Amino acid sequence: MQLEPQRPSEPRLRIRIVFGDHETIGPGKADLLDGIDRCGSIAAAGREMGMSYKRAWELIGTLNAMFRAPLVDSTRGGPGGGGAVLTELGREVLAQYRAFEAEAAAGGAEHLAALRALLRDIPEGK
Repeated sequence: MQLEPQRPSEPRLRIRIVFGDHETIGPGKADLLDGIDRCGSIAAAGREMGMSYKRAWELIGTLNAMFRAPLVDSTRGGPGGGGAVLTELGREVLAQYRAFEAEAAAGGAEHLAALRALLRDIPEGK
């Protein structure tokens, strides 16, 4: 039995916005912010992404230092446990990033489809 060639999954954009040499926001940081909002914890959000605790904290430290005020407010662990929440600015930055992603994807949909049509068919399992 011969397998039909499979088309790659739908193309998607992965946008990184570069403000300076060490000041960027991209899909990883945005997903981490989403995870913190959902989980209420930097560590739990990092775990969901397969990210180390240290790396998650480093990324949040970078984001908090980039903007005019922190994006994430955290409390230390202890008997009652710690936690983290997005600040109002954190929610705004995340919303602006997600809106930019959506508009870029919608505006470039025709070009993405044209590029996808030019891809070589790749058999399943390869």
